[in-house]
Amino acid sequence: MPTRPATQLDYGRRIARAMAHVAGRPDRTPTLEELAAVAAFSPCHFHRIYRAVAGETPVETLARARLSRAAVDLLRSGEPVARIARRAGYGSAAAFTRAFRAAHGIPPAAYRTRGGVGLPVPSGDGPPEEQENGTMHHVEMRELPALRLAAIRHVGPYHGIGGAFDRLQAWGAARGLIGRETRFFGLYHDDPGTVPAERLRADAGFTVGPEVAGEGEVGIIEVPAARRVAVLRFRGPYAELERPYGWLYGEWLPASGEEPADRPGLEEYVNDPRATPPPELLTDIMLPLRERVPA
Repeated sequence: MPTRPATQLDYGRRIARAMAHVAGRPDRTPTLEELAAVAAFSPCHFHRIYRAVAGETPVETLARARLSRAAVDLLRSGEPVARIARRAGYGSAAAFTRAFRAAHGIPPAAYRTRGGVGLPVPSGDGPPEEQENGTMHHVEMRELPALRLAAIRHVGPYHGIGGAFDRLQAWGAARGLIGRETRFFGLYHDDPGTVPAERLRADAGFTVGPEVAGEGEVGIIEVPAARRVAVLRFRGPYAELERPYGWLYGEWLPASGEEPADRPGLEEYVNDPRATPPPELLTDIMLPLRERVPA
């Protein structure tokens, strides 16, 4: 790995602090001076440095965090839209509706009624009408190579892992570790149906070479190869992943005759949430399977 100036690495740590500050309270709008102080930068230079390291502005980071939280609340709670808007930090339901429609393509009330906008990517074998309606769920069998990940542990509701990815992105960008070949994964260790939300464990990670070492909250995880992995590709907001998980585990797995391996499930995030509208996000849900024993 090329040697990076100490100041450049320090910039990554400082911007990661500012990103954590934004993600920790998406219901409030921190001032430029507040964020600059958290990152220990001069306010007149902070915005430019933040964008260079994070790949987006603080306003864009805050908007992603707010809309992600709101989408989860719309699908999982019965709270009025106006209350969800306030909880997400919007001054009015009208402002929230405009922002949500711009990101998701439909207003929040319609999003709730429809149960979201995402669909599992269908196979190429179904009739056209089934393809269009998204009723053809396609599970692909793949091999997973061994992975070496730089990772940050997240403890809490799984939908809150975005903050860990933001900090990891800042850490990796400052070190020149993120390029076109980098793959981003989430590892999920617990069953949200049996483990309390505040105790759920997950790791946000991206692929690195053998020369990369962890630092601070960033550790190195070695994920062993798997010969048999069931993969369901989902197109849509991350807030909607509970539904394809329910189908994969509740319908496909019992009918398949397969058994899950004794290892965490994974998600691979195929495109960049900073540059992709939520309805177009692609997530590969990966379920490692046990080896079949010949009869």
